[in-house]
Amino acid sequence: MIRSTLANNILNKVRDLLDEDLIIVDTDGVIMASTEAERIGNFHEGASITCQHKSTLTITKADEKKLQGVKAGINLPIFFNDQIVGVIGITGDPAKVSAYGELLRQMTELIVKENYYVEQAEWQARSLEIFVFDWINQTTWSPSFIQQADILLVNLSCDRQVIMGRYQRKENEWLPYKSWSELISQFFQDTQDVIVRWGNERFLILSAGNKNTAQIKQKLTDIQAYFYKNYKQEIVFGVGQSLAAHQLYQSFHQAERALGITNPAQPIIFEETMQLEMCLQDVTQASRIELVRRTLEPIIADQTLLDCLQTFIDHGQSLKQTAASLHIHINTLHYRFKKMEQLTGLNPRDFHDLITLSIALYFLEDYLKFTHKNA
Repeated sequence: MIRSTLANNILNKVRDLLDEDLIIVDTDGVIMASTEAERIGNFHEGASITCQHKSTLTITKADEKKLQGVKAGINLPIFFNDQIVGVIGITGDPAKVSAYGELLRQMTELIVKENYYVEQAEWQARSLEIFVFDWINQTTWSPSFIQQADILLVNLSCDRQVIMGRYQRKENEWLPYKSWSELISQFFQDTQDVIVRWGNERFLILSAGNKNTAQIKQKLTDIQAYFYKNYKQEIVFGVGQSLAAHQLYQSFHQAERALGITNPAQPIIFEETMQLEMCLQDVTQASRIELVRRTLEPIIADQTLLDCLQTFIDHGQSLKQTAASLHIHINTLHYRFKKMEQLTGLNPRDFHDLITLSIALYFLEDYLKFTHKNA
């Protein structure tokens, strides 16, 4: 049976093809959607007859006086899997509108069929999301869990590596289900990998087997390029380690931790490469904010000094390379370091001070979010 949302969707797709008024009626003869809003919810006896006989019914001007809720035109049955699921009606001179009838009916049936398969795919996707949630949140597998894996065709015998992706959505812009189905068909054909959406801006790839780092990084880079080209979406990835299937929760938390430190310069981070970051992630927000307050706060408004410091770190503390990258004379660089030391009390050319400044830079985003929130 056609639901009201689908009825309106059908009407919106076909109304531009004809100038005549259209109606969509359910199998009980009740008008669900109409180009004449006042007819919605009314009983349509002609559609009821169409459902009973499962054949097209022509309604004349004379029939308008005999049948309840009808107007001259034609009523066409809508079939799906050899079952009548509703009626589409065209108002107008039967001799004129009947020429469009069969084409309109076929188009409507295609929309119904497409909607059915989209709903089935979304149901499958939601079932898989629930299954993966259970998988991550339990250390022992119940018989019902194993049975569900069989139903969903998920292989529980191979190692799994969790990859967590996050895209930067614009306000009120969500990637539709179609995007995820395209992602799967484009990059995960004939594999045992499991891909599920994970909230509004994230998704998980449960990579099967033991793939090498280069293979994974190349595939993720290709996915990034694909999404940017087609949706103008930038995606970052955190990658956990490959572990036995019953240890999936560990790989999940590793991927989540790696995702947390991604940035434009490092959009793909493997947890196994994290060293100092592992310790820094456990630092409380209060400690992060306090460290920035004690170090970088005097120069936060001076983007030139911040860029200078970050570039110096990125270029391995090479004065020559830093100056070249910033397109400044090396004497200018010395001047900026001196100014930084005067304002912060920390000398970026001193190894101990540089480490402190580097960690403060790592926490700077937390500080800015906190101060903006409490402004």
